[in-house]
Amino acid sequence: MSPVATHDDIARFNFLANFNKYMAGVVVAGNSIAFNERAAPQWLATHGAPPDTRREIREAMREDAYYRMWSSLRRTGMEMRQQAGRALVLRQMRSLRDRAQALSASHPDTLRLDSSISVPRYQSELDNHCMPGSYYAEYIDGDVSAAANYDAGMFATTTGLFGRYLDGAGRGTVEWLRRRRPGWTPKRILDLGSGLGHNVVPVARAFPEAEIIAVDLAAPMLRYGHARAIGMGIKNVIFQQANAESLPFEDGHFDFIFSAMFLHETSHSALRNILCEAKRLLAPGGLQVHLEQPPYRGMGAFEQFLRDWDCQYNNEPFWSALHDTRLPELMAELGVAKDKIFETEIHALVEEEMPKVSSEVEDYGRGGMWYACGYDA
Repeated sequence: MSPVATHDDIARFNFLANFNKYMAGVVVAGNSIAFNERAAPQWLATHGAPPDTRREIREAMREDAYYRMWSSLRRTGMEMRQQAGRALVLRQMRSLRDRAQALSASHPDTLRLDSSISVPRYQSELDNHCMPGSYYAEYIDGDVSAAANYDAGMFATTTGLFGRYLDGAGRGTVEWLRRRRPGWTPKRILDLGSGLGHNVVPVARAFPEAEIIAVDLAAPMLRYGHARAIGMGIKNVIFQQANAESLPFEDGHFDFIFSAMFLHETSHSALRNILCEAKRLLAPGGLQVHLEQPPYRGMGAFEQFLRDWDCQYNNEPFWSALHDTRLPELMAELGVAKDKIFETEIHALVEEEMPKVSSEVEDYGRGGMWYACGYDA
């Protein structure tokens, strides 16, 4: 299903991947110097005390020339990435649509779209991370261009840290699951907010006998993801359009429920509803886990400030609230037994030839290690 790229398309993405890597590995460090040598002393002189929260640091840094340069470059890089992706996919929009339909026609029962599903306002009016129309844009019947853009551009955005097929979180989850429950073979699996299914593919490969359902609100993502999975030989995943706040499955239906980088794109009220649904749907003896960026608690204020950039300038309005939320406490509040809740780390598992994951090249929001929170039923 991958879009066909020309020499110029490839050159643009190669530039953007290396630009992002340079920004994350080199340019970002200048912010610390700017803060320590200029912004913090100026704040101290004005307020009589040094800035000690991420919000005060952001206010202190707002007018600093270096920070403004870094922030502008980072935002411009994201906009360039979106335009490079759109230039690639929109000119082949119809051929991508036709290819998706041809692949999906071989297994029509595993793509379940529902035109009655409405996109919540907090999603429908937002161009997530500068993507015009977000995940939901449709320009022709059966459109898959939004998903193709996301698929093509994510490698450049993450500088390869998620692997060749952007499935590092899914592969890492499978490896983590094998260590946590050796020999366990869940019969029913649910991927919440699956997008185009990057991370459900390795799960499907690991558990070929399982009934696996990947749910998402965005029809273009599901169309593309279904065809992509079929093209990769994956036939045991149902791609279903549904709102994760209210799902059409019976209580206790799933043995394993997971999500990857989904919760930070929901409002706080939606988050509570989603976690309630996940609790309702988890079978006795089951397991669920949610991969996200690390929470702000226990993190230095300056690192919080840098990580919070996405909320302020990258169309991620729920980023801060999620990172301030203590998921174990919220799960307990929603009725999960405290002694069943766990926090852990799940690391990307990628091909040997891919760049090695390290803190030096993490881009404060798109690295190769995830905080994970979940519980055993």
